[in-house]
Amino acid sequence: MHESLAFGGYPVTELPRSFPPFQLSLTEAITTRKTERALLPCRLSMEQLASVLYHAYGVTRTNEGTVFPRPFRTVPSAGALYPLELFFHTVHTEGLNPGLYHYNASQHNVCLLRRADETQRIANALVQPAIARGASVVLFITAMFERTLFKYADRGYRFVMLEAGHVAQNVNLCTSALSLGCVNVGGFRDREIDGFLELDGVMHSTIYLIAIGERSFSS
Repeated sequence: MHESLAFGGYPVTELPRSFPPFQLSLTEAITTRKTERALLPCRLSMEQLASVLYHAYGVTRTNEGTVFPRPFRTVPSAGALYPLELFFHTVHTEGLNPGLYHYNASQHNVCLLRRADETQRIANALVQPAIARGASVVLFITAMFERTLFKYADRGYRFVMLEAGHVAQNVNLCTSALSLGCVNVGGFRDREIDGFLELDGVMHSTIYLIAIGERSFSS
C-alpha cells in the first residue's frame, strides 16, 4: 500500500521540476491529438520526459485535512487510492542509460530496474512490433488491483480501468503540446509484458502501453 512502489537499492535519478513550455493551448492539444501511425525515435530531454510523467500521474497536492489516504494526483481516482504504477523503457533519453525504469510519483524520480536495450523484446510482445522500434519511450501503465479492490470489491476493476484511461489521455495531451507523437497500445501479449516487467500478472498486471516518439509526416 505504498504511495508508489519502492525499489530500495536500485539507482535513482531525480527528475527536473521545471518543464519545457507547451507549444499548444489546451483546446489545440485536444483538437489536434491523433494516433501517430509511424513514430520515429528521437532524443528526448530529461525535462520532456519529466513533463510527460508528471502530467500523467504526478502528485499535485497533499491529503492533509481530508479523509483520503493518499496525496492527490493529476487524475481522479476512486477513493483517492491510486492503484496504478508507471514503468517505462527508453534508449533515447538524455541523462538516462538505456533500460527499464519505474516512476516514483511521490518522490518525482525514476529508478533504473534493468540496464539494457530491450526494444526487440518489447516489440516481440506487441501485435504491431514496429510501434516499439519507432518509439523513444514505451510507457507501461500497470495496476495493483488490491489497492482498490479491498474497498470496492469487484467494482474496483472498473474503477482501475477508468483511471488508466485518464492517465493515457493526459499523456496524449501532454505529448501533443510538446510536439511529440504517441500511440496507445492495447494489442500486446499480457503474459510476455508482465514477464518483462516481472509482475505476477494477477494482483499486479499491465493494462495499457503508450509509445512516444517523433511524429512522422507520412502518418
